[in-house]
Amino acid sequence: MATTTAHAYTYARPSALDGGLLGLATSGGTTATGPRPHPHFFSGILTQAAPAAAALLALADVAQTRYFQPRPTGFRDPVVTCNGDRLRLESFSACGGVYARLDVLEPAMDGDVHERGTTNVDVNGPLREALARVGGSDPLHLAVGAEELAVTTLDGAVVEKKVPLPERWLRGFAEVQVITAGFDPRAELSAPDAVRFLRSLPKRARDVLWAVPSGRTMRIASRPAAGAVCLADPNRLRTMLPLLRFARALRAYGPPTPSGQVSSVWELELPGMRYVLTLSPQHSRGFSGEGAVLEDLATDQAAADADLVGALLSFEPRVDPDLLSERSGLDLSRTKAALTQLGTSGRVGFDAAEAAFFHRELPYDPARVANLNPRLRSARALVEDGAVRFLDQDTAIVTSNGSDRRVRYDGGRVTCTCPWWFDHRGERGPCKHVLAAKIVRRDGGLVPETGGPPWQKPAPKRAETGNAGAEPGTFPP
Repeated sequence: MATTTAHAYTYARPSALDGGLLGLATSGGTTATGPRPHPHFFSGILTQAAPAAAALLALADVAQTRYFQPRPTGFRDPVVTCNGDRLRLESFSACGGVYARLDVLEPAMDGDVHERGTTNVDVNGPLREALARVGGSDPLHLAVGAEELAVTTLDGAVVEKKVPLPERWLRGFAEVQVITAGFDPRAELSAPDAVRFLRSLPKRARDVLWAVPSGRTMRIASRPAAGAVCLADPNRLRTMLPLLRFARALRAYGPPTPSGQVSSVWELELPGMRYVLTLSPQHSRGFSGEGAVLEDLATDQAAADADLVGALLSFEPRVDPDLLSERSGLDLSRTKAALTQLGTSGRVGFDAAEAAFFHRELPYDPARVANLNPRLRSARALVEDGAVRFLDQDTAIVTSNGSDRRVRYDGGRVTCTCPWWFDHRGERGPCKHVLAAKIVRRDGGLVPETGGPPWQKPAPKRAETGNAGAEPGTFPP
């Protein structure tokens, strides 16, 4: 079962909408000039008030929804990043299976950027009610963290909210950016076609469906076809429905050659904004168990490279790996691995619309987020215990729980004889045995004192206890 702890949001005052001014109170966060208890990012005008208010409500709805096994849950305030030319608001569903992001772009903002950085913003019940009443074409004044403009409470007391913060929710931030970085645009629908498509989706379909491009629109199929996009539980797209009256286009992103159940990205273009939903491969699966980040984290080199690359980031809206590679002196593959490592502590995300990483700093304990990979911890424990023994260059025996698991290299593919690999065939990332073998292989092997090639290893010191690495990633009941 995933670990859950309480996280406190502390605000100088609650967010509120009063007299045409939307004052979003900020909690502690990181800026380009260092940590701030209540950073002040932006003050000015939202030129598209109605779609901005509706999209912010949609984002809040995702954050308090459990799409799998629905039950009451605590609300987690959105993570907001000011990248200079845009504001990005992000949240995860309570079940961890839907990632939502609202990008307020430069055409929808007219004002002053005071700082770049990341924080949480307060979204409370009265604010939600006020946002639901916003309409018409009048602009909306916006202050993100401005002390002098935000609406004060009657007694001026500090506002503090404590909510549960599951580990799988935090790990999802790392998984999503790695998974979607390999996606391509698969379809684009005009506003009228987008309305017809989204309103035609089955309301209670729990099975995995496929959206297949068909002329100017997409059709729903039970099996994948050329160019198809996986659509697991279309009910998870329902927060887009109130936004359709503002829609200009709908875009879908997926892997170039989908095989089996995979994630998908759905982007609704609004006036000067983008509302993005990323769905996990199944409604009963969150992103925390996908294991996409593990291979890039299996060496200490990636951690060292991440320190170097991270020092070069400055809340850019688009992070260019080629430029980072040139500036850091690392080759491109190591630079990309470093970006993945940075993702595990919430320091980079990925924007499928621009096919680019972006810099942000999650307003949570980065050390805690970076250590939320049980398979990787188990793999490193196996290596430390001498449980990995190479028979030859392409075959390793990994002793785990008193049993020998055979790991084989076949070109670019690696397989294992453990139950985890048999169940998932690598679609949920590598198992702990494959990870352990890769760590030993990449490090050149733990050469015994007598010398010799890396596959001549001493016998394991002890068998591993427990099976933390075989985490299926499904939600607890």
